[in-house]
Amino acid sequence: MFKKVGLLIMAVVLSAGLAGCGADKTPISIEIELEKGGIIEAELYPEIAPITVANFTKLIDESFFDGLIFHRVYPGFMIQGGGFMTDMTHKQAEAIKGEFKENGVKNNLKHERGMLSMARTPAKDSASSQFFIMHADNEGLDGEYAAFGKVISGMEYVDEIATTPNDKSERGIAGRPLEDQIIKTIRRK
Repeated sequence: MFKKVGLLIMAVVLSAGLAGCGADKTPISIEIELEKGGIIEAELYPEIAPITVANFTKLIDESFFDGLIFHRVYPGFMIQGGGFMTDMTHKQAEAIKGEFKENGVKNNLKHERGMLSMARTPAKDSASSQFFIMHADNEGLDGEYAAFGKVISGMEYVDEIATTPNDKSERGIAGRPLEDQIIKTIRRK
């Protein structure tokens, strides 16, 4: 009798756990609200990049991105933000494991126009808070960077930021827009 009850309890716990795993496959919707107006809507893919998405949503929940800028913009390539304030103070976050093929992690997302991916140094496990949004396709990044989401609405704002005149050598970072492109906030939708 006790053995049957124990097996029944274990089956209920296991099925509840498996049901919870299925929820992780649902994309997470976010909004990147820009200081100048406009919202970039995206979905994040925890089933493909669970560490990256968990880190990114944790930072969202902590309002980490509020007031940060897109500090590198290259038309026909990408816009990058999530690490610097307007005065170029670097806002740091803890580094995470890079979820991409060259780091031993299956991630088949392509770096196509609108894809969100994590910026990093040459160290494979150095991504933290800086991310980029692809302005155009670039298959050379596939398997080298952790793609984790995609813009579903608001690419016109990505286009606007990407084509903002930028400084090639001054103001601390090559590619920094001459006029700050400020993230007002990023929130879950």
